[in-house]
Amino acid sequence: MTQRPRMLMCPPTYFEVSYVINPWMARHVDGVHRSRAQAQWDALHALLSARAEVRLIEPAPGLPDMPFTANAGVVLGDTFVPSRFRHAQRKGEEPLFEHWFAQQGYTIQALPEGLDFEGAGDALLDRGQSLLWMGYGHRSDAACADILGTMLDIEVIPLRLSDARFYHLDTCFCPLQNGALLYHPAAFDDASRALIEERVPAHRRLAVGADDAAAFACNAVDVNDAVILNRASDALRDGLRGLGYDVIETPLGEFMKSGGSAKCLTLRLDEPR
Repeated sequence: MTQRPRMLMCPPTYFEVSYVINPWMARHVDGVHRSRAQAQWDALHALLSARAEVRLIEPAPGLPDMPFTANAGVVLGDTFVPSRFRHAQRKGEEPLFEHWFAQQGYTIQALPEGLDFEGAGDALLDRGQSLLWMGYGHRSDAACADILGTMLDIEVIPLRLSDARFYHLDTCFCPLQNGALLYHPAAFDDASRALIEERVPAHRRLAVGADDAAAFACNAVDVNDAVILNRASDALRDGLRGLGYDVIETPLGEFMKSGGSAKCLTLRLDEPR
């Protein structure tokens, strides 16, 4: 029997937009509809719970972005590399996530002091080869790539993010099963697009246009044969179905006010070495 995927989520008890650390937040300070956000999170949780084992971490007051568990760190096998947040508003999450992973039996490997790194928001494992893609330029430092490669004994390809709206890699880049890729090419500089095209053949790359990217279509969760996302155009749904995926849309507009969607609200706990 195939083992169910494992994921970490955090209830949005204290979720709000109370500061601005990315362009999406600028128009939405104090603009979150709390009950709607809870209902949207509940719907995502239900969809994932039907397909995976979902574990929860207790939310904490004063940390409104804690539901974005993808930013907690990066998991590979039984190793957890915790994030070192660039912005002071999120640094309070660091000890809470480290404690949770230590309690679950993970080996904690910390990056050197002075480096910014925002976990699986910027570090995504390829689904077809032993490879870690790492975004940098807005939240994570490029210097983390070589260090992560040594710590985790894996090849790391750094990709420079050139559009401030796509401040984390997972907002514009989603590795899919069998080495396929969902991505928004315009979010990367020329050199990084060339790296992507070199490692992922054209027939496995599904380019996302501006409208789908702005709806956070790349911030998707792939679980088994389903891709769960906020919204997709007809063309994108057709493209994902052509790759063998069942496309499931679930509205996450309240979380987009803070610059996140489905992928940001989850962290895979069972990434194999």
